[in-house]
Amino acid sequence: MNPDPALRALDIDLPASPAALARLGAVMADEDASVAQLAAVVESDMALASAVVRTVNSAMFGLLRRVETVTEAVQYLGLREVAAITFEMGLRTRFPADPLLDALWDAARVRGLLMGRVAARLGLHAWRAHSAGLFAQTGQAVLFLHDRASFAALEAGWPPGTPAHVQAQDEARSFGVDHAVLGAALCRAWGLAADVADCVRERPFESRWTARPQSVRELLCVGAVVDEACAEGASLTADRVAPLAGLAASALTSALAQVRAQLNEGGGEASA
Repeated sequence: MNPDPALRALDIDLPASPAALARLGAVMADEDASVAQLAAVVESDMALASAVVRTVNSAMFGLLRRVETVTEAVQYLGLREVAAITFEMGLRTRFPADPLLDALWDAARVRGLLMGRVAARLGLHAWRAHSAGLFAQTGQAVLFLHDRASFAALEAGWPPGTPAHVQAQDEARSFGVDHAVLGAALCRAWGLAADVADCVRERPFESRWTARPQSVRELLCVGAVVDEACAEGASLTADRVAPLAGLAASALTSALAQVRAQLNEGGGEASA
């Protein structure tokens, strides 16, 4: 396939952020934001409200009793995780329904959740880590939206666990641009932090990480360890990537193990 000049020039219509997500971003930018303020934003959109309550009642959190209101869900999960759930729901609503994209969003939710909680345990910026995990593969949704048949054919040729850099190389050959560049453009279009956009853009290309700022390298390293855990069976990466951000490999792996154990036990506490 010849590179698509429209994609290569980013001359495409990136999905606009829904109004509720714009209000959510304003709340999250306020360091003094309260549970009541966030709950009010989520409750203003029926789809977002149902997504938050449905997620907190899912098997992932293993609650002994059902949460029935948005305020309860926010109190249980905390501002950051509820905000991430609403961003995920906002992403889903901007793209067509399809099993391929459903799998992508499901993976994004888990990656974001793990990255945010691991970052919090390491004293890093948890909200940016959660956002970077959520948006890591969003560029693939843009490619799908641009040419559904071509991207589906490309994806069908990737065996489980295909590295992100291999996917990016295949995308660049087929479309003239890869999902990392498109995902970073979407992050910028939605007004997310520059560190998040940089992390999304550099995620597949480990050889370039050392040239990035410290804050971006931290996000990339947390993401690499989380990606390994989600792949189940990938080779150990913590020892290799942790020094790139001045982190201890043992601290990275310990934080991830603690978070996974917490989720497996149904102890998704808001402070994590």
